[in-house]
Amino acid sequence: MDLKPIKSESDYQKSLERLEVIFDAPIDSKDGDEAEILAMLIENYENEYYPIEAPDPIEAIKIRMEEMNLRQKDLVGIIGGKSRVSEILNRKKRLTVDMIRELERLLQISASVLVNNYQLVQK
Repeated sequence: MDLKPIKSESDYQKSLERLEVIFDAPIDSKDGDEAEILAMLIENYENEYYPIEAPDPIEAIKIRMEEMNLRQKDLVGIIGGKSRVSEILNRKKRLTVDMIRELERLLQISASVLVNNYQLVQK
């Protein structure tokens, strides 16, 4: 296959089909090199035409809690008392700078994700 930029949905589909055929090729082989380059072209196309939005701060916290097998009570003392943790996770209150710092440290979530705006639940 001649490698070229992916410029259309048709090119994208053909590239995916070709990558599926050569995916398990040895790394330093002709097909392995082609697979590596094709994967980069596909990734570039997907980043442009199929971007994945980062989750809002509360979703990011919930996702990481699930990954780390944490429960709400595990955040008590990190972002406040039991009721404060509930208010934050139920979108009734906003995260503060101190909470963001602690969550970044504990959950390893980038502060750039945690500072994003999110909708509060109306009372």
